[in-house]
Amino acid sequence: MTLKASELEKGQTFEAVVAENLSRTQIVQYAGASGDYNPLHTDEVFATEVAGYPSVFAHGMLTMGMTGRMLTDLVGDGRLLRFGGRFTSQVFPGDDLTTTATVEGVNEGDEPSVELTVSTTNQDGVVVFSGSAAARVDP
Repeated sequence: MTLKASELEKGQTFEAVVAENLSRTQIVQYAGASGDYNPLHTDEVFATEVAGYPSVFAHGMLTMGMTGRMLTDLVGDGRLLRFGGRFTSQVFPGDDLTTTATVEGVNEGDEPSVELTVSTTNQDGVVVFSGSAAARVDP
């Protein structure tokens, strides 16, 4: 899909499932890729018995990365101008995550772009990531 400024309007939404049944293996693989081996993400005993969480949980940047993948799938590689946000709740093994991007504004000038709000929720409707993005689009 190629987004076109002339076909976008404020309030328009795009949605994609970014994780189904997130596994502990995916979380540990992200720990390896990022070098972040914090025991809250990798050690069940530490996470539950020492820190008091129900389980290990995913790195916030893993959630942001999955959210970002949805955005680049939507707008295309190399078109994202800005992307940021905050982590609002933990993501646990077994979670299903869905990202929604909502058009907040469209610039149809010389360099067409779209402003988006972005939200990723789990299977219970809890927002786990909230942010915004801007991207170049076709005229």
